[in-house]
Amino acid sequence: MATQSPFFGKRDRDTDSLTSRPAPLVGSGTNLSGSPVNPSSLTAQQGGLNTPATAPAKEGGSKLTVGPNIKLKGVEITDCDTLVVEGLVEATMDSRLMQIAEQGAFKGSAEIDIAEIRGVFDGSLTVREKLVIHSTGKVTGKIRYGKIVIEEGGQISGEISFGAAKPSLQAAA
Repeated sequence: MATQSPFFGKRDRDTDSLTSRPAPLVGSGTNLSGSPVNPSSLTAQQGGLNTPATAPAKEGGSKLTVGPNIKLKGVEITDCDTLVVEGLVEATMDSRLMQIAEQGAFKGSAEIDIAEIRGVFDGSLTVREKLVIHSTGKVTGKIRYGKIVIEEGGQISGEISFGAAKPSLQAAA
């Protein structure tokens, strides 16, 4: 006759309290009281970083992450809301948000709403809204942007022009 392990026995309901439940992770969608949390109200500092969080991808948005030591060459990336580059990407793409990590590199052509560059971008870059080049970032090639932020140490070179924003009222008239 088999004996039942004590680990799989019934829980003692008297000892079940808030202190015996594991705390939810930051960003898991609930706070310690169990009520829902708006993800846009979280900052990266709550996740252990010291920079403000970027706008989260829209619900159900598609995200492609090219991890460290991965090389993705000769592709066209479409229908991607967020691209995170930690390796090497040689591609043509149109996306909402692109993040290039310190060890990441992108070569090719990209049309982006918001771009955050901590690594290397080389090619044709059109940023419709905001281009952020961090202190470790290097951007070269043909660059068009709506707004630009360059941290001390960030590098940009090539053919640079303002005016990549979405069509204005003047263009429509």
